[in-house]
Amino acid sequence: MSEMILTHGPLLMAPAPTDGSQPPAWVQLLPLVILFVLMYFVLLRPQMKRQKEQEKLISAVKSGDRVVAAGGILGTVTNVKDRVVVLKVADNVKIEVQRTSITSVESGPEEKPAT
Repeated sequence: MSEMILTHGPLLMAPAPTDGSQPPAWVQLLPLVILFVLMYFVLLRPQMKRQKEQEKLISAVKSGDRVVAAGGILGTVTNVKDRVVVLKVADNVKIEVQRTSITSVESGPEEKPAT
């Protein structure tokens, strides 16, 4: 019985080329190409989409917006310059941060509570 398995075992494997020829080069490169395509759709494309959304968010910041800067700094935009945004973080306390450090816009202009 074991002799039958040994003789029929090689039949289950793909036959080796008998003339010594190799498969075409595109067949050998196909798994690598598929891997790169998968990496593009899984990693690179979503990252580029997030980056475009972040750039759009930064360019749309205007005075009066409540924003979160890097490090969790919350403030209201009082002045927008070329590369710098002035944030009011408390009464009579203003800081300058780079536009690129803005991570999100919490809401529009700060609303005063009704009395």
